[in-house]
Amino acid sequence: MAKLNQIIAVEKGAKSRTAQDVAAAHREVQKPASLAGISRTYQPKDEEGEQLPPESTRVQVKAETVLREMAASLTRLFDVTATKDWANCTARADVVVDGRTIVPDVPVSYLLFLEKQLTEVHAFVRKLPVLDAAETWSLDPSTDWWKTEPVRTIRTRKVPRNHVKAEATEKHPAQVEVYYEDVPIGYWSTVKFSGSLSARRLNELLERVEKLQNAVKFAREEANSTEVDDRRVGDAVFGYLLG
Repeated sequence: MAKLNQIIAVEKGAKSRTAQDVAAAHREVQKPASLAGISRTYQPKDEEGEQLPPESTRVQVKAETVLREMAASLTRLFDVTATKDWANCTARADVVVDGRTIVPDVPVSYLLFLEKQLTEVHAFVRKLPVLDAAETWSLDPSTDWWKTEPVRTIRTRKVPRNHVKAEATEKHPAQVEVYYEDVPIGYWSTVKFSGSLSARRLNELLERVEKLQNAVKFAREEANSTEVDDRRVGDAVFGYLLG
């Protein structure tokens, strides 16, 4: 008795061969000359007339034969696919992570869906923003945000000052240069907030997603190892179509 994963492998080859056979059949019946034949003989008007040999062309392709050959090829594909689809209705497995059953008795088709979705979830999680490692963060229970300790900085204002380069004399006024001095006038106290994830949390999420991905793949392999019953659908279908 075959297993589901073997039937799936066989189906791929059957699809390829059938596609080639159907394409070849289509080409055959699209050649009018191959489907046509003729037979003709010549009889002179009198006994002294010219004698010509008979001419004939045989029919090379018979549409009914091509149709039955195509049906034979399709019958194999119909049977293999039916065997796979019937088995998919019963092939199931549990998704288990670290001994804990996350999802019980999952059909193989849904396992394939889960596998694809978890690939997208993993890609999304990997791109989540992470807290700046240059800062020291703590969780603020009042806002549920991450925050830093207050950082105190000085606020200054530029105040003009005069610098006397040369004192005044009887003949010349004083030479004064104006410059600006930063004078402290207050203090800023800055606290940064963030809604990003900690690196630890991100790594935990990635580990969980990857464990679940592996569990789903294992469950799919287990479900695909289910033994299957051969189904015979093609004869019934083409027995009716060509009957």
